[in-house]
Parts: sequence; C-alpha cells; structure tokens
Amino acid sequence: MIIKSKNFILRPYRKGDAADVVENINDEKVSRFLSIVPYPYTTKDANYWIKKCLKEGKEKKKTAVRFAIEIGGKVVGAIDLSNIHGHKAEIGYWLGRKYWNKGIMTESIKLITKFGFGILNLKRIYAPVFTGNGSSARVLEKNGYKREGLFKKDISKNGKLYNSYLYAKTK
Repeated sequence: MIIKSKNFILRPYRKGDAADVVENINDEKVSRFLSIVPYPYTTKDANYWIKKCLKEGKEKKKTAVRFAIEIGGKVVGAIDLSNIHGHKAEIGYWLGRKYWNKGIMTESIKLITKFGFGILNLKRIYAPVFTGNGSSARVLEKNGYKREGLFKKDISKNGKLYNSYLYAKTK
C-alpha cells in the first residue's frame, strides 16, 4: 500500500532503506521521545527494524501497518499503526530533524488516521506521548486527537521511567 501526498509518499520499507533511516533517526533530538529507539542508532538497528517491518507486511492478520515517509527518493521518517487489536490501534511516528516544522508530520498523521478509520475500519486510534513532547501533542491535536489522561511512570527509556499523556481519536 502506498499513500501519496503532494509533498511526500508513505510507502512500505524496502531492503535498501537502512542508510536513510540511520541518517535521519540517529539524532538525540529525534530519538529522545521514542520509547523503543536507541541512541546512537546503528545500521544494525535499522536492518533489524526493516527486516521486522518486511516480515509484518507479509502477515495475513495485521497487527501493525508501517510506512516509511519518503521525500525525493529518501526515507526521512516513519509512521505506523501498531498494536492493532479489533477496533483500535496505536499510532507512532518520527521525522528527521531537518524536516521538522514543514507540516509533514501533521499531514502524515491525517493520512494514516484516514487509512486506519477507512481501510482498517478502526474505531479508535491512540498515542502515548511523553509529557515533555509538546510538538507531538500539537500535531495530534491539529488532527483532532484529544488528551484523555496522564499516566505516571508509563514509559521506560534508558532505564528511566517517564510520565505520558494518552491522546486518542475515535470514529
């Protein structure tokens, strides 16, 4: 499945994407609010992730749908729906720093939310957001996601526990 926008393409990962992924995610400011992304991020990490995504893409019963964000033939970020169970899924995303503040993630969230509610027939899409990640909260709010609550010591990253807000949108 490929989703085209005027400014970028959402597409499945490919075997040759590792160098682009490392180039854009191996940045402390990009990875700091990503619970499962290590820093530094290596080619080995990228190859593992891409292999996992390719395997998930072949499964009949989807528990995750993952897209690379491509601009000018390069992967500059990613967005996915994971933990798909029945009527709901979790949205997750990241974008290389040089692409911030250009509306790319706001539009990506709009497109994948439409995909989730339409193609996947979901009724609820949710996102845990580190309490210090105001940028992520804003792009969700721009897309009609509402903050539902605060979860204390919810996210574990690098041996520390962080509070998170839960955002969600329902159909």
